[in-house]
Amino acid sequence: MNTTPSKTTDLSKKDTPADDPGKSTADAAVTEDPTATATPSGASDEAAVPAEDRDEAAVPAEATDEAEDGGLEHDDLEPDPFTEARHGVGAGATAVVSAALGIVALTGAWSGRVAAERETLMGQIQTAGGSSAAQQISEIYGDAWHATALVNGVFAVLALLVGAFVLARPAFGTPATRPQPAWIRAVALAGIALGTLGVLISAGMYFDLFLSLPVAGTPAG
Repeated sequence: MNTTPSKTTDLSKKDTPADDPGKSTADAAVTEDPTATATPSGASDEAAVPAEDRDEAAVPAEATDEAEDGGLEHDDLEPDPFTEARHGVGAGATAVVSAALGIVALTGAWSGRVAAERETLMGQIQTAGGSSAAQQISEIYGDAWHATALVNGVFAVLALLVGAFVLARPAFGTPATRPQPAWIRAVALAGIALGTLGVLISAGMYFDLFLSLPVAGTPAG
């Protein structure tokens, strides 16, 4: 007995969109834009970032650090030890000179001795032809004493002026970037103090306030 299958499969028959709706939808999506190209997910993320942010992200960390170092001010860096050592050298030397002049005003200088000896010699010459005792005392001793006081007073005034100049210098001219060191002010103050004391002592010597000139006795007669 011949049996005929109720349904035979036709291998040459192709699936139509009606036979597979899901497949037809996927094929339509692929063939919808034939010119479109696949975009990687990383490219799409990069397109979402603004251009400025991409430029900043592209700069290496070392370049950023170098740019920051180049923008630093000189004062922000560590101070140069040689610059620190040179700072205040002139003012310090002037303050030391002021103190030295004050010491000379109190102890006396060779110029004062020379002036005193000159006055003594002139007094001897003037009184050589004969003069009273009071005149000899004034010409030989008094003038030499006053000359010494005058020279010491000049040194004292110089010490006072130089010390005052050192203290007042920062207030004039171009303002200094750093304050005046404390030791310079201390030495300048010492010079001013010694100069003031020297002026007072010299004035007392010149006007015979401390010691008066000797007085010759009246000859008995």
